[in-house]
Amino acid sequence: MARQSISFTKPNDEWLKNQVDKGEYSSKSELVNDLIRQTRKQQLEIDWIRAKLEKAEKSGFTSETKEDILAQSKSLLTDEV
Repeated sequence: MARQSISFTKPNDEWLKNQVDKGEYSSKSELVNDLIRQTRKQQLEIDWIRAKLEKAEKSGFTSETKEDILAQSKSLLTDEV
């Protein structure tokens, strides 16, 4: 694993310490890695939605129901984890 040295503002450092103290995470490194994973997953979701919107804008109307679209979205979220 790559080792990094990073600095945090005082409020962010205190928040990180509080999360570790509560037992949510075993270390600040574990917490930072989890935050990065969550952000990467969110970005994948945003990119997927953006691509769907761009495709929809170019193609006009869809014959899919809102239930179909919702099911596809949920499927993507569970498949990407």
